[in-house]
Amino acid sequence: MGQKDRPNYWKNAALLTGSDVVLRLAGLGLRIGLANALGGEGMGLYQLVLAVYGLFVTLATAGISVAATRLLTEELSRDPASARGMLRRLLALGAGLGVLAMAAQAGLAGLAAKWWLGDVRAAGALRLSALGLPWMAVSAVLRGFFLARRRVGPNVASQLAEQTVRIGAVAAALYATPGRDAGERCTLVLGATALSEAVSCTLMALFCRGEARRCFGGKRAQTPPEASRRLWDILWPVEGGRVLASALHTAENMLVPACLAVYLTGAGGRAAALEQYGVLKGMALPLLTFPFGLLGSLAVLLMPEITQAHVLGQTARLNALLDRMLRLTGFFSALAAALFWCWGPDAAGLLYGSAEAGFYLQVLAPVLPLLYLESMVDGAMKGVGEQKAAFRYSVWDAVLRLAGVAVLLPRYGMRGFLAVMLLSTLYTCAANTGRLLFASGMPHAFRRWLGAPALAGALAAAAGTGLRQALALPLAGAFWPRLAALGAGGCATAGVFLLAAWPLGLGEELARMRG
Repeated sequence: MGQKDRPNYWKNAALLTGSDVVLRLAGLGLRIGLANALGGEGMGLYQLVLAVYGLFVTLATAGISVAATRLLTEELSRDPASARGMLRRLLALGAGLGVLAMAAQAGLAGLAAKWWLGDVRAAGALRLSALGLPWMAVSAVLRGFFLARRRVGPNVASQLAEQTVRIGAVAAALYATPGRDAGERCTLVLGATALSEAVSCTLMALFCRGEARRCFGGKRAQTPPEASRRLWDILWPVEGGRVLASALHTAENMLVPACLAVYLTGAGGRAAALEQYGVLKGMALPLLTFPFGLLGSLAVLLMPEITQAHVLGQTARLNALLDRMLRLTGFFSALAAALFWCWGPDAAGLLYGSAEAGFYLQVLAPVLPLLYLESMVDGAMKGVGEQKAAFRYSVWDAVLRLAGVAVLLPRYGMRGFLAVMLLSTLYTCAANTGRLLFASGMPHAFRRWLGAPALAGALAAAAGTGLRQALALPLAGAFWPRLAALGAGGCATAGVFLLAAWPLGLGEELARMRG
């Protein structure tokens, strides 16, 4: 990164990180509201609908999103006229994929609800949510264009508008339908999602008109060199890989409640299985992934930088970017793991009133460094052209998860599913990280990336556990004393972590970022 680009980079970083925190807080608040309004069984049904919906979202957006960021970054560094031609191709392809996904989801909604999900109440939600897919696909292209231009403001504004519309529409729908069937309420919630996607895309298009005039001027669009081949080389492995992985993931999400129902025969059966599934996927996992918003912003900003360094053959710069990404990910994820290990049960009790969600948070906390690292490495692999390898690993992971679910859940229930999640994260993190290091020629430094952060995290977790025991009485009382005790305990745990991590390399890394 050149010195002249540094102020703009950090401005983008601050804007994207701040907005992502706001968006994730709003999304978490929405999840909490949904969980309290729908209950465990309703959240289980909602998560099943999202599993099928996610498959068609992947079809509409996965490949075109990566292709837009990478190809427009390349073309803008060469010729604006060719970049304009590439943008038009990408928009046409995105709209086509979105319409295709919409037609497929709407047409298969009844079949999917009855035979895949085993609950006909899901059909209406699937049909209504399909209306948002074309808007979502076009938005993915436009966001890639702005990222290639190193401008995050339009993306931030459109996402804030989208989340505002979604929360308002969902709140209105839930307020107007108290006591109604969970299927009807899920349909209204997914309809609000489709509406918010349309608003976001319209706003992005308005921003794009102004940006295109500044970027392309009066230059007419030209056909980029080898446009179809380059687009296909990115689209088919990313699109194919993610669609296949998403299909396998959807199959897993349909299999989990069925296998849990076998384990829970005589203890509530299908309803109890949906409730357990909803608590894990709808309550615990959103809390675990919430802190990733800060790292997600870093990944979005580094993607064009990594792509540019790779295309220009700047090996030293590429390795420096990857080392910074892995090191910061290690420290941040270790802090998140320590906080969830100590305070996860109390946070789940405060937000959901669910001891079961707290148990899941504590069990999954130690694996957070691997989970966050795998997500960051996956994005970096796209930047260095290793999307085919990412495709292979994701498929193998999905197949192994399906096998694990089928074998372990009927015998061990939710404990078996937690074991599957832990082993899956270990496999994907090791495979993707190893491939990234091989492709970049970068030597490993796992003591820097994971060892030092793990030591700081262990010290913070030990201090936080002792403090949690001391605060046990306030945490058992009313809401505000519990919230105050939880906030104070979390801040104290984070303070211990920073004191331990600073001499272990965190201070050095932050100094380099300022330099």
